[in-house]
Amino acid sequence: MDSVAFALNSHAIRRFMDRLMADDKDRTTADDRTKGYYRSGGDFLWIDRKGVDGRADTLLTFLKGVDRMGFSPNKFCVQEIEADLKHIRTLDFDTAANRINQVMARLEYHLTKAYLRYAIGQRYGFLNPRSVFNRLDVRDSDSVRVSYVELFDLDMELPDKAAYAAALRKVRIDSIGGFLRSVQPRHPMYVRLSRLLNDPDSIGMDRLKIMANMERCRWRLKDHPEQHSKCVVVNIPSFHLDAYDGDEHLTMRIGCGTLETKTPLLTSRIKRMDVNPQWVVPRSIIQKSIVAHAGNVQYFDQHRYFVRDRRTGKAVDVGEVTPSMLLSGDYSVVQEGGEGNSLGRIIFRFDNDFSIYLHDTSSRAFFANDNRGVSHGCVRVEKPYELAVFMLQKKDQKTMDRIRYSMTADVSGLGHGAFRDAGKPEEAVPDTLNRRMLIGRVAVTPQVPVFITYHTIVSDRQGRLQQYRDVYGYDRVINQCLIPYQ
Repeated sequence: MDSVAFALNSHAIRRFMDRLMADDKDRTTADDRTKGYYRSGGDFLWIDRKGVDGRADTLLTFLKGVDRMGFSPNKFCVQEIEADLKHIRTLDFDTAANRINQVMARLEYHLTKAYLRYAIGQRYGFLNPRSVFNRLDVRDSDSVRVSYVELFDLDMELPDKAAYAAALRKVRIDSIGGFLRSVQPRHPMYVRLSRLLNDPDSIGMDRLKIMANMERCRWRLKDHPEQHSKCVVVNIPSFHLDAYDGDEHLTMRIGCGTLETKTPLLTSRIKRMDVNPQWVVPRSIIQKSIVAHAGNVQYFDQHRYFVRDRRTGKAVDVGEVTPSMLLSGDYSVVQEGGEGNSLGRIIFRFDNDFSIYLHDTSSRAFFANDNRGVSHGCVRVEKPYELAVFMLQKKDQKTMDRIRYSMTADVSGLGHGAFRDAGKPEEAVPDTLNRRMLIGRVAVTPQVPVFITYHTIVSDRQGRLQQYRDVYGYDRVINQCLIPYQ
């Protein structure tokens, strides 16, 4: 064979890579980063005048395992890399499509593309849930812009430009094997689900459901229940709340947002409990259900609503309220606390951008249903008093008795005023109430972490895997995003 057939030319390699990138229609973020690196003049990472070293073989070993993740090896260029490594090592450059500079160009490009797809995907996840889930439900739209409902607010590590640059540096300065082992998901459930995915004898567990939950295990959340000895975990697909404090475990059914008014996924800390809270009616409900009754005193009295001027903080005569007042945003519709209040008799408050909380409910029949998507986003709890006791650091009987008393007492006579621990003037408290037993606000100290999650496969206390229906369709969304790898 003519020695020209073995002549490496970096300019020729670049030209062949330019053609590869132009023809490559794959558009994952990893693919775009690969193209951006070479188009900006990035150095060759895998090839040199000596050919290709063992780093390519190490990467190939990991890539051959993507089928055990539910992915196609073809989407990680396994066949192309294997074929071109054989061309290099057998000096097989005798066809027009396999000249040495073509082979080296393909190896360089395919190795980097597959490497970034694999390393970044395993380290951070193969999709960005913040961008995906926060562009699902349209809040409002016109001819100019579209706004979306925010559904995902979990603080997590996401791959930025620096993360891709660091991964590329690893090809040169570090052991590829060590780095690729370090990026594997650390969540113990991931290993378990991976084994289940590849167990042909597993019956009754949907493959796509397993893959969606494996992807969730890849997300590097900055806070998670395993970091805390005491916390509250809400899982929407199971419609359950679990509260843990060491060996103590409290579990209960919950109601959450409907498919149209989904409960967002978030992490926060429960900071206080308000007993007999007032309910500030959301504007969406005012517009949909209340505006038509503006000025109807009987309707407002029946629902124990009053209207407050947001500018002055004072209640206004409901008989003089007009639809335009309610639609202006200057007035709030508030439901008095006590029996029949939509929030029930107690609410568990935590900071969030959605005005959602855990709370009791005045309508409890839905707890017997399998599908308990019933709210506008808040989480309704089946055992509010037990959850209140769980929140207490010291389970002193006096505080527990006051909470129980206040949750059952008739407080309708307290009127529009916001009831607080300090109490009201003695003459303002109805004779039927024991003023000393009333309690309005209880601080949760220390604050208790709360996690609102979405897992369709979970492990119970006995370690058995339980699967749940994909009530919001999030599994389907995740698997659609994984299609480029299948």
